[in-house]
Parts: sequence; structure tokens; C-alpha cells
Amino acid sequence: MRKRDLAIIYDLSRFRCITRDDIIVLHFKGLKQPVTCCNTVLKRLRRDGLIEVSKERQLYIYFPTPAGTKKESTKIPHFLKIVEFYKNLLPLEVPKTFIVELKYGKGYMEPDTFIFWKRAPFFVEIQRSIYSEKVMNEKIQRYESYYVSNEWQREHWQPANKKIFPSVILITNTRYKIKSPNVKLYQVPNISELVIKFPAEKKEKKNYNQEIKIKIG
Repeated sequence: MRKRDLAIIYDLSRFRCITRDDIIVLHFKGLKQPVTCCNTVLKRLRRDGLIEVSKERQLYIYFPTPAGTKKESTKIPHFLKIVEFYKNLLPLEVPKTFIVELKYGKGYMEPDTFIFWKRAPFFVEIQRSIYSEKVMNEKIQRYESYYVSNEWQREHWQPANKKIFPSVILITNTRYKIKSPNVKLYQVPNISELVIKFPAEKKEKKNYNQEIKIKIG
């Protein structure tokens, strides 16, 4: 099997499902005839029983074989939003790790994705609906419970010299009144807005350190 075939099947498995157009962006970008090439490859993979397709929507949606998600599942738009989020990361920096719906156990959070990106770990919640502040605070409380457990300190990605608890990114158009004493929260409508915040935070931290030096001197 070709390397690109394996990459497509891997992405279908981790994202649960992907549209034909997103597969073109992820695996055929830069080719002279990306649409034709993608259609040819997907047809061959379907013929060989390696992937499945749903033609019920305007955009064909592809699944791994066997499909872990029903083709009529109401979660499909949510999974496609996760793919969209992943695509938006790529021009900024390819994430070192991107895991969809990682399970942490009863009483703990179930983030839409865990990513290691820009040399830092993040939990990501992609909000397609508007929730009550009670629901959102309960969600954050599960992150707090995981923080208190200290189980995160044993994650394989942790640096040896300093343990880091991942920040939480909420991709949302609604601003919630939520806070946490232990978990850093970012509420942004898209990942580009978060990137804008990073330089500002670094600059603020630098200025603060400079101010301390002046006072001590």
C-alpha cells in the first residue's frame, strides 16, 4: 500500500470521518489535478474495501473500514469541525500530537482533542452549540478534578525537568463567565485569535520581569 494511502486511512481512523474536499486539502494539495487524483485514489480504496463512503450529503463523507461512526450519526458535523480545526492549525504549525476524543476516566474531562502544538500541550473544546454557564462550569470542574489527581504528571509528553498541565482552548463564539484557579483557559472564536494572544502575553511577562529588576536595583 502506498504511503499516501496509509496516511488517508490513518486520518479517517483518528478523525472518524472526513469530507472529500478536506481529504484533498490534507493529502493532495499542490498537485496539478488534485480533485482528479483524489477521486482516483478514493475510488481504488473503496474498491479494495479499505474505506467507506456516505453519499447522502452534498459533500461525500468518507469513513474508515469498519466505520466506528454511523453514517447517519448526529456527531458527524462535530467531527468535521474537528477536522476544520486541524486544518487551521497546519499553516501556523503542524501539531506534534493531535488525538481526537481522548478518554481520561470517570469524573474527568473528555476534550474534543488533545494537541501538542507550538511546544506546549493543550486540551481543546470545540463548541458548536451555546451551553449554560452551569454546564460550562461543570465541564471546567472535570479539568480541575484531573489537575488535583496529579495523574497528568505521568503523561509521556511531560518534560523531565518541569511538569506542565495543559491549557484549555475553547473554540467558541460565546464568551462564558468561567474561571479556574489551576487551569489556564482561552476562549477564542478561532485558532488565529489565540495566536494573536501569545505574543501579547510574552511581551507582558517580559515587561513585568524588567520592572522587577528595576525595583530591585
